[in-house]
Amino acid sequence: MWQSSPPGSIYDYIRVASFSIGPDGLIEQWSSRAAGLFGMSSTEAVGRDPVEAFMPAELRSDGHRRVGEILDGKEWTGLVPFRMPGEGGAHGLAEVYVMPSLTGRGERAALCIVVDVRALRRIETDLAASQAIFGQSPFGFVLFGTDFAVVRANQRFATVFGGAAEDHRGRTVEDYLPRAEADRLSATLKRVLETGESVTDLQLVGPAPGGTQRRHWSMNLYRVHSGAGRPVGVAGLATDVTRRHIAAREAASARRNLALLNEASARIGNSLDLETTARELLDVAVPGFCDLAAVDLYQGLLTGEEAAPGSWAPAHRESAGGSAELRRVAHASAVADALPTAVAGGGPPGPDDLPPALGSVHRFPFGSACAVALRSGRVEDVPGDEMGFVQSTLAVPMVAHDTVVGLVQFSRTKGSEPFGERDRGLATELAARAAVCIDNARLYRREHERALILQRSLLPPGDPEAAGLDIACRYLPGNTATEVGGDWFDVIELPGHRTALVVGDVMGRGLRAAVAMGELRTAVRTLALLDLEPAEVLSALDEVARGLGSPSGGERSEGLGGSGGAQWPSRAAQKSREADLSEVYLATCVYAVYDPVTRRCTFANAGHLPPAVVEPGRPARLIEVPPGMPLGVGGEPFEEVEVELSENALLTLYTDGLVESRDQPLDEGLAALRAVLTGPQMELEDACDHVLSTLDTQHGEDDIALLMARIQGLPAEAVGDWTLPREPRSVGRARELARGQLLAWDLDDLVDTTELLVSELVTNALRYGEGEIRLRLLRDRTLVCEVWDAGLVQPRRRRARDTDEGGRGLQLVGLLSAAWGSRRTPRGKTVWFELALPDGAPAAELSVEQLLSMY
Repeated sequence: MWQSSPPGSIYDYIRVASFSIGPDGLIEQWSSRAAGLFGMSSTEAVGRDPVEAFMPAELRSDGHRRVGEILDGKEWTGLVPFRMPGEGGAHGLAEVYVMPSLTGRGERAALCIVVDVRALRRIETDLAASQAIFGQSPFGFVLFGTDFAVVRANQRFATVFGGAAEDHRGRTVEDYLPRAEADRLSATLKRVLETGESVTDLQLVGPAPGGTQRRHWSMNLYRVHSGAGRPVGVAGLATDVTRRHIAAREAASARRNLALLNEASARIGNSLDLETTARELLDVAVPGFCDLAAVDLYQGLLTGEEAAPGSWAPAHRESAGGSAELRRVAHASAVADALPTAVAGGGPPGPDDLPPALGSVHRFPFGSACAVALRSGRVEDVPGDEMGFVQSTLAVPMVAHDTVVGLVQFSRTKGSEPFGERDRGLATELAARAAVCIDNARLYRREHERALILQRSLLPPGDPEAAGLDIACRYLPGNTATEVGGDWFDVIELPGHRTALVVGDVMGRGLRAAVAMGELRTAVRTLALLDLEPAEVLSALDEVARGLGSPSGGERSEGLGGSGGAQWPSRAAQKSREADLSEVYLATCVYAVYDPVTRRCTFANAGHLPPAVVEPGRPARLIEVPPGMPLGVGGEPFEEVEVELSENALLTLYTDGLVESRDQPLDEGLAALRAVLTGPQMELEDACDHVLSTLDTQHGEDDIALLMARIQGLPAEAVGDWTLPREPRSVGRARELARGQLLAWDLDDLVDTTELLVSELVTNALRYGEGEIRLRLLRDRTLVCEVWDAGLVQPRRRRARDTDEGGRGLQLVGLLSAAWGSRRTPRGKTVWFELALPDGAPAAELSVEQLLSMY
C-alpha cells in the first residue's frame, strides 16, 4: 500500500539526494533534495558538468576520469568533497553512490545517490550517545508503546526484573507488579500518553518477579514523540529506592522513638503514686508504641515490705512453682474489648490461661519468659499465639538502681509491624524510666509514712480534754506532698484542773521544720510540768531554741587547725551552717494557762499573733498581749497578761497561715477572722470547719494550726475553799472540812484516803511553811486537793531510815494518790494530790512491797 512519508522521517535527518548524468557526462536530472543539499535549483544544475560545478579545481582531473569510468559501466562509491556554486559557497563532504544506467536509446548514463556525510556522522553520534545512555545507565530505562507494551528495556531494567533486555519486549505492567499497583501504573501511563504531562517520583511497591522481598520503586514517566511530533509511546526511568525507604523508615522510627521518650519524660512520674505512675507509662506506650500493654509490680513493693538488695523478689520467695507474687496494677488496649495477654508458660498461652484481672495478685510460672525476664533483668520475647491476634510480645523487667520492681509487657497485634531490635531498646528505656519513677514513689511513700508518724506523734492524739474547757482543733500542713510542717498546738493538763494552751510556728517548712517543732513541743511540755508561769515558760523555751539553733562544737572548729589535724569546715561554711540552723529553729509561740475555778487565763506571747476571744453577745476582739521577740532570738523578757473570760466565751489561738497570704495583708486577714468569729454561735467542731472554709486561707502557701476552746468554768458547788489559822488544831479542822465536802459530793469511798492525805499536807504546812494555810478541794474528772501556804521551801520526798520516827508522809501521799506535786505561787507554794473518782469497784489495797518501801 502506498503512503507518503510524513515530515520528520529518517530521510529528513540523513539528507539523501539524487541526480542523473547523461551520456554526455552532463547533469540530466536534478531532484528537489539535491537542490536543497547543494543550494542549486534544477534550472541552474541541468546541463552542467557536475565535476566542474561542484568539485574543487585540484580534483577535477580525477573527477573527469571517474565519470568516464562510470559511463563505461563501472559502479563507484566514495567520499567526494564539494562546494556550493558561487564564490562564497560552503564546502562539504558527500558520500556518493554512482550506478551505471541506460537511456531509452541504449546509451550509457549514470544515477547518483548523494548523502551528506556530516548529517550521517551527527546521526551516528546521536545514536551512539543514546545507546550508551540507555544501555549503560545504572537506572532502569523502559519504553512503552502506545499499547502500553514494552518496546525496549535496558540491561539494568532486566537485571532487576530478570532475563535479558530483549526478553522484556512485549511484556505489560501486569507481568511486573501486583494487581493493585499494576492498575495504578496503567492508569498513569494512559494519562501521560493522553495529556503529555510528565509524572515524577511515582511510588510503586511490590516484590520483584519470582521473589518475595518487598521492594520500592520510584518512576519518572514522560511521553515520547516522533520527529513530526506524533506520540510514539511513554518512556520510564525506574529507580529501586528500597534502601532509601528502609533508611527513611528507620529515621522516622528514630524520630518517633525520640518523640515517645520525650513524651515519656513529660508524662511519666508526675504523680508520686505507684499505680498512677504505671498508668502514665501505658498512656504513653499505647497506641504510640504497641497495641496492648500491662504492668505488674511486686506485691512486696506495694505492701511496703523492705526488699533484699537488688530485687523485690528475694530468692526465698521464688520456687519451681513460679515467680514471687505480683499485682496487676495497670493495663491498656488500643483494640476494642481486648486485654493484654498474660503468658502462663514458656510457650503460647493455652485456652484456659486468662490474663490476670486488674488488681489481682498472681505468679508467673517458673519457666515462662516473664519469670525469666524478672530473674535475669533482661528483655525476653514472649511466643505469640498462632490462633490469637497477638503477633509479638516483649516482657521487659522494670529495673531501677539495680532493683527489679516489676514487669511490663508490650504486645503488638497481627497486622502491626513486629518488634525489632530498636523497639527492644526503646521498650527497655520506657520501662527503666517508669521504674525509676516507681522507685521514687516507693521511697516517697516510705518517707511520707514516716513523716506522718512523726507528725501525728507530735500533735495531741484525738480530741484533747480539759477541765472547764470544750476544745476543738485543726492542723493543715502547707506542704501537701509530705503533710508535715512546723506549726503545732498542744493542750497540757496542769495541777489544780488548770490547762495550758499552746500554739507555735517554726519558721521554715517540711520535715526539718517538723523535727524542730517536735523538739520545741517536747521542751514546752517539760517546762509546763514544772508548773512555771507563762512568761517563765517562754523565757526557758527561748534558751532551748537558741541552744538548738547553735551547732555544737562551733568554738572548737574555730580554734583547731594545722597539719596533721582533722579537716574542719571553713569559717564561711560554718557561719553558713549556723545561719541555716538558726533560721530553722526560730519560732513564734503563744502560751496560755487557764484556771477553770476563776475562769481567768494568763497569756504570754513570743512574737506570735494575738489570741481572739468572742464573749456572748459581743463582737470578737483580739486580746492585747505584748508580742515579745520570737523564740531563739533572746535578749528580751516576756510579759504576761491575765484576762477573765465569760462563761461560754470562745477563745481562738491560731497561726499566721490562717490570716495571711501573698494576696491578703495581715490586717485584712485579722479583720476577716474577727468577722467570722462574730457570727452565730454553733457547735465547736462546726465552728472550726466554718472558720477554715470561710476564710481565704490560700492553703498550700503555709501551715495552719487552729485551736478553739469554749470556756466552761467549774461550778461553785464543785469547789471547796477554806482558810485555816496557823495552829495545830487546824489539822483536825482540815480533816473535818474535807470529810464534810466529800460526803456532800457523794464521794464516801474517798473520805478515809482524803482525810489521811489532807492531814499529812496540813501537818507539813504547819511544820515547814509560813503564814495562813489554805485548803481547796476541786471536783471535776478527778478529785484534786490543794494545800497553800506562804513558805517558799518546796517539799522533797526522801526515804526515811529505820530509826526515824517521821519522814514518811510524802511517801504515803505518793502511794495513795494518783498523782501529787507542788508548785510555786506568787505568795508561796501549793502542795497538791489527785485522786481518781470511784467507779463502783472496790478500792485497791496497798501491797506488802509498797508498805515495806516506806521503811
